[in-house]
Amino acid sequence: QVQLVESGGGLVQAGGSLRLSCAASGRTFSTYDMGWFRQAPGKEREFVAAISWSGGNTYYADSVKGRFTISRDNAKNTVYLQMNSLKPEDTAVYYCAAKYGSSWYRPDLVLQYKYDYWGQGTQVTVSS
Repeated sequence: QVQLVESGGGLVQAGGSLRLSCAASGRTFSTYDMGWFRQAPGKEREFVAAISWSGGNTYYADSVKGRFTISRDNAKNTVYLQMNSLKPEDTAVYYCAAKYGSSWYRPDLVLQYKYDYWGQGTQVTVSS
């Protein structure tokens, strides 16, 4: 069992930065690939970024590539999402999720049902 708690959301002006954190409980954190998803008002939840259990592989949605960076610290059971050059369209509730890391297969990373555990989400609002 893995419990996930996101933090770091807030209100920021366009062009600004935020760093989200996702703290995980449990001793098996390092065996899970981790992902970030987001859901804007009136829209479906969408994939943002993922990182492999070792941290050696990352994958990003085209909409955030070059602006967002996912990282993890397995010693601290935490995954991060550094968000730079934020845009109003980045406004959403951001969720972290854990997927047992049996294989790194990019088509699976964007599929929400492939993830085993989810956090409660943290709100990010970008003003223009």
